[in-house]
Amino acid sequence: MSINVHPGEALQEFLEDYGLSQSKLAQELRVPVRRINTIVRGERGITAGTAVRLARFFNNRPIFWLGLQELFDINETQQKLADELSKIHPIAV
Repeated sequence: MSINVHPGEALQEFLEDYGLSQSKLAQELRVPVRRINTIVRGERGITAGTAVRLARFFNNRPIFWLGLQELFDINETQQKLADELSKIHPIAV
């Protein structure tokens, strides 16, 4: 069983590295504090809009944030569908 890391954990690391509070980040991004809080707690995903805002603020790229979210979503889906996927046989080439 693999460990699936929510992108909120990466965001929490950014907050710690830059000495920022969730409320300060929310203020800078012009989003509700609840949005940042629920992302950090792993209860909400990172949308394209939030990814663009985070990338602008942290001077990186939106694809960084969306890539973390996509990897998380794929891993979650693979875990949920593990039994079903084991019954699907790849096409013989």
